[in-house]
Amino acid sequence: MTAATLAALWSHWRRNPLQLFTLIAGLALATALWSGVQAVNSEARASYDTAAATLGEGQYDQLLPTAGDTIPEGTFIALRRAGWIVGPVVEGQIAGVRLVGIDPLTAPGGLGPVGNGGMDLPQFLAEQPVFANAATAAKLQTLIDAPIVIAPATAPDTAITDIFVAQRLLNGQGQLSRLIVSPDQPLGQPPLAQIAPDLTRRAAQGGSDVGRLTDSFHLNLTAFGLLSFAVGIFIVHGAIGLAFEQRRTMIRTLRALGMPLRRLVMLMASELMVFALIGGLIGVCLGYLVAASLLPDVAATLKGLYGAQVSGTLQLRPSWWLSGMGISVLGTGIAATGALLSVARMPLLASAQPRAWATARGNARRIQVMVSLGLLLIAGLLAVFGEGLIMGFGLLACLLIGAALALPLVLDVTLRMAQRFAKGVTAQWFWADTRQQLPGLSLALMALLLAMAANVGVSTMVSSFRLTFTGFLDQRLASELYVSTENAAQATALEEFVAPRTSEILPRLYVETELAGLPAEIYSARIGRTYRENWQFLAEAPQVWDRVAAGEAVLVNEQLARRAGLWVGDDLALATDVVLPIAGVFGDYGNPMGQAMVSEDLFNALHPTAQSTQFGLRTDDPQGLRDALIRDFGLSDQSITDQAQIKAFSLSVFERTFTVTAALNILTLSVAGFAIFMSLLTLAAMRVPQLAPAWALGLTRRRLGQLELIRAVVLAVLTALLALPLGLALAWVLLAVVNVEAFGWRLPMYVFPRDYAVLGLFALVAAVLAAAWPARRLAHTPPADLLKVFANGR
Repeated sequence: MTAATLAALWSHWRRNPLQLFTLIAGLALATALWSGVQAVNSEARASYDTAAATLGEGQYDQLLPTAGDTIPEGTFIALRRAGWIVGPVVEGQIAGVRLVGIDPLTAPGGLGPVGNGGMDLPQFLAEQPVFANAATAAKLQTLIDAPIVIAPATAPDTAITDIFVAQRLLNGQGQLSRLIVSPDQPLGQPPLAQIAPDLTRRAAQGGSDVGRLTDSFHLNLTAFGLLSFAVGIFIVHGAIGLAFEQRRTMIRTLRALGMPLRRLVMLMASELMVFALIGGLIGVCLGYLVAASLLPDVAATLKGLYGAQVSGTLQLRPSWWLSGMGISVLGTGIAATGALLSVARMPLLASAQPRAWATARGNARRIQVMVSLGLLLIAGLLAVFGEGLIMGFGLLACLLIGAALALPLVLDVTLRMAQRFAKGVTAQWFWADTRQQLPGLSLALMALLLAMAANVGVSTMVSSFRLTFTGFLDQRLASELYVSTENAAQATALEEFVAPRTSEILPRLYVETELAGLPAEIYSARIGRTYRENWQFLAEAPQVWDRVAAGEAVLVNEQLARRAGLWVGDDLALATDVVLPIAGVFGDYGNPMGQAMVSEDLFNALHPTAQSTQFGLRTDDPQGLRDALIRDFGLSDQSITDQAQIKAFSLSVFERTFTVTAALNILTLSVAGFAIFMSLLTLAAMRVPQLAPAWALGLTRRRLGQLELIRAVVLAVLTALLALPLGLALAWVLLAVVNVEAFGWRLPMYVFPRDYAVLGLFALVAAVLAAAWPARRLAHTPPADLLKVFANGR
């Protein structure tokens, strides 16, 4: 009996291969977008963990310079003599590769490739090689004179060698970047402040700092993957629902022949799980291709925004392909639950009655409306009272799903009004027939609504960010030239050299510290015309610059203000005995760190040993000053950057940041167009009995095809009009809620009617293309097929 039932179930798909293709394709597309995003995230996190494991980041406490970037070797020697067990690390850049030098004799066990399944210590000390993966080794091959050993486990764009080799290659003799503190320290060692007051101890975080810093970025990608998956599952839900409705007579017959209901439901569920595994496997393969195409842009984004090195090649990691298969099975289960429950609960004889299935659909529709209203109410409550990043994404989920579930009801009311005001028999029939087709197209239209709303929301966010960020760069990049020096002595000489050639010299000087219990940076500001004329504040007190210049107040960026719950007028402790009121909060877009800014005199009093080696120079003749610095002062061309270069680099990082979201937008809209196409194509075969009477009453087949095309356009236009306010609400949530929680800043929201019109045109074109083939099939239906409808007395 079981074998016969399986054969009967499979016969449906054999007779309807288009439905089977729709089901498999929907699963594959949904899984592809999800698994592609997860593959990108998995590769990035693997790179973070590799770097952390290789270099000790997050595993051990570290000693870092309070000011500047280097630690004198004398400080390291003093700490060792005082009983501190620390290992020195040197870091620098060679052609975009992070070169790290370690001392294997003092480094904690297991740090680096020496003695860790690779080269033993005597061989390492004798040969002094540089360890790197194959891609990094190829970059360094012609740039360094040290032997290179391929170590696949090394982090991307990172090379590791002996500390003395690194100092030689980086021309940094006598300077260290940081010290790694061994977890086993002797008792009775003198305190750090007594031996090295210029160092600060950063506690181990149990993982990669970069990984935590980029969590919000990866969470955004995951949310996009879930949205794309939801759009694909609408296709699957529609295909499953149509197949169950078409097989209701078969179900009645099998049950009448003695097939137990429980076994029948289990067989139908098993059938769908097989399809889920097939679709999931195809989707994972497609997801690999999606991830491979997106990964270079993601790697460039993470490097530009966070300094994170991510491998540009993709590996087949179990974490993401298993999650892809799992989400395919889960999605199929969710999509099939309603249909399976309908089969399980419906009486034997009622299962073949169309009225019984229509009544079941009516009950489901009422439940759908109630769920929609409930989700929209929850979204409103979360918008008013919720806090946190998870709340923000919960708000997005409730808003999008609630609006999608409400779409059929809104369209039904709109079409009913159009039918009421229609004049003429054909027009009334058209609107009535469109309402009748709405249940079969509702899932595809929901997918289109979500895709268009996501496009409107994300494009509004990106364009608002672009306007704000461009204006922010114009304000902050006021200096015509930016110059870096090698040491404090050269910095002092530089200031003397450029003083008569510039209108203003702006040192760039900061220290890393903690403010309000959060990691932050304190910047020194030489307050003059540049700051007073160019900086804009989100909130400010009267005479803000005068108070800051006098050392009576402090400025903070929006990130620090929001995370610490501070605003203008609140006090901020800069040191144990220095507490100042906040006089202004400034926007600092693109920066993940909290910042505070004080006058140059106050900064020097708080950190007397800090010395700036970077300067912004104001001049009316930037090219002449650049030539003088190279020709007369002896700076290299690489030490001087003009305003245009920095702005171009910043904007390029910005553009690549949103390349990924733009690609996902296009993929999501493409999946929605595919959903409409498959729904129309599937319904076309079922439309003959409904169109035959209209044909018999005088409507030509050509006219029927035209009306089918117009119907698809009308529904697409109505959906696009409803997607616009939903997309704007989505943009507001992204800018005012998610962005604030994820990154610490809130962007102003702008609207772009032209972009929305173009998007609506794209949706219209997608609907026309999706409807063209089904409409053509209906227009060319043979008259004999239309006449057959009346053969059984219909």
